[in-house]
Amino acid sequence: MSDTLTLNLDSGDVVIKLRPDLAPKHVERITELASEGFYDGIKFHRVIPGFMAQGGCPNGTGIGGSDKPDLDQEFNSEPHTRGTCSMARTMDPNSANSQFFICFDDAEFLDGQYTVWGQVESGMEHIDALPKGEPPAEPGAIKSAKIG
Repeated sequence: MSDTLTLNLDSGDVVIKLRPDLAPKHVERITELASEGFYDGIKFHRVIPGFMAQGGCPNGTGIGGSDKPDLDQEFNSEPHTRGTCSMARTMDPNSANSQFFICFDDAEFLDGQYTVWGQVESGMEHIDALPKGEPPAEPGAIKSAKIG
């Protein structure tokens, strides 16, 4: 398995180091979805300054997922800091599917409650540049997602 996920955004590439040591099933899901082209064209539907950018919903609404079964949580001790990639979920801890978020800033209040699966290695400025809003008027999108 490769150890990076590259998200090609309008402003450039975001390279994420995958962390199967922390969340093997979640990394497997992200890898599978990216390899199938699931994330290509997906919008960042929830972008909150100072907090995080969320994407991965095929409907662009925040209430959709892939047709794959939800994942059991793999909560770990990795802190939610700038550039942390973690899975979004409902109130049910075992409901992560395809949606994920990338932290703009430290968000320790999420620690141990969401599954961290990666860390931005380069291109965080492209996440910073995403249009803000819930949802943004003109949401930024993932042009392509590649495992490499």
